[in-house]
Amino acid sequence: MTEVAKHLTKNEILAELEKIKEDVSPRVYQDLVEAVQDVKLTKDQLKKIISEVKRRYEYAQVEPGEAVGVVAAQSMGEPSTQMTMRTFHYAGVAELNVTLGLPRIIELVDARRTPSTPTMTIYLDEDHATDRDKAKEIAKQIETVVVGDVVDKSEIDLVDSRVTLVLDKYELQRRELSAEDIVAKLNQSKIKVKDDWDSERISLVSSTSSIKDLRRLANKAKDVYLRGIKGIERVVMRREGEEYVIYTEGSNLKDVLKIPGVDITRTKTNDIVEIESVLGIEAARNAIINETLDTLDEQGLRVDVRHLMLIADMMTVDGTVKAIGRHGVSGEKASVLARAAFEITVDHLLRAGIKGEVEDLSGIVENVIVGRPVMLGTGMVELVMKRSKEEA
Repeated sequence: MTEVAKHLTKNEILAELEKIKEDVSPRVYQDLVEAVQDVKLTKDQLKKIISEVKRRYEYAQVEPGEAVGVVAAQSMGEPSTQMTMRTFHYAGVAELNVTLGLPRIIELVDARRTPSTPTMTIYLDEDHATDRDKAKEIAKQIETVVVGDVVDKSEIDLVDSRVTLVLDKYELQRRELSAEDIVAKLNQSKIKVKDDWDSERISLVSSTSSIKDLRRLANKAKDVYLRGIKGIERVVMRREGEEYVIYTEGSNLKDVLKIPGVDITRTKTNDIVEIESVLGIEAARNAIINETLDTLDEQGLRVDVRHLMLIADMMTVDGTVKAIGRHGVSGEKASVLARAAFEITVDHLLRAGIKGEVEDLSGIVENVIVGRPVMLGTGMVELVMKRSKEEA
């Protein structure tokens, strides 16, 4: 009978894995530890696993002289041609739309100051996440409500120079507001309210009787802020698994993170520039990677995350979020010919000539233009052989 191979203990497995800790990245090592520690393995099986992990890790490493920038651009550009031009219902929430597909990718690489559909995903802490009433209370604090949201219609009276706001009872009840709250806010904003107001109608007095001024007064009154965080127009609360999550239309990360009950470690926005100003450049870099990856995944496209990491690194390397195009990464290249080859050729060459810039021909584009070997791959090696007198 053949002897049955003995399974290694957990400590023995960890001791074997410790030997390759220096040969792979910390992330790969950690993933390997998590994957094998609860599996029964013999010594030979573990050796095979370790050998395969090392082989794949070495294979995945970048060769010296590889054109990683070109590969990243190609890896991102080719799948983007298959993306749809559309907005989509966000995370299954029918009331909110968010830009996806190619328009979203363009927004990200252009580093737009504000996205076309700013939105936030707000997670709550343990005390509030599972309690519907507590979650609803936070959602109520976040959503911006103006007078126009609770007004059914406005009536203009030219004879008495007044504007009457007819309140919507359903909206008042839904948003838990009263006519007293509205009158108080109108008075604070220096709009004169007649004393004969009631729970259904509020009359405003105008100093002039022109139709133009009365309409302006009506619009001004409708824009008066009642409560909520400015910039967040609408809020939708949704149950996901065991917890409630709040989705918003509009974004204001700084003020949302101040609200008690909000989980500041998981709450996020799709506005990259806002993330940079509130949480810093490293957070913005991570957001670019995650947002791009999520957009590609939603379209069913697979791009290795390392290419996206390189793009995010280039966009954030100098401490601010820069666009990829002529106003950012491509427009700030040291090489005159590389800038000229990208866009507005004559302007770049003229400006470089006036300044007396020097072209050192160190990149890909400029060497291709002048017909020299590119300093990549085999082209990055310069080999000189000196023959001895005897051989001659």
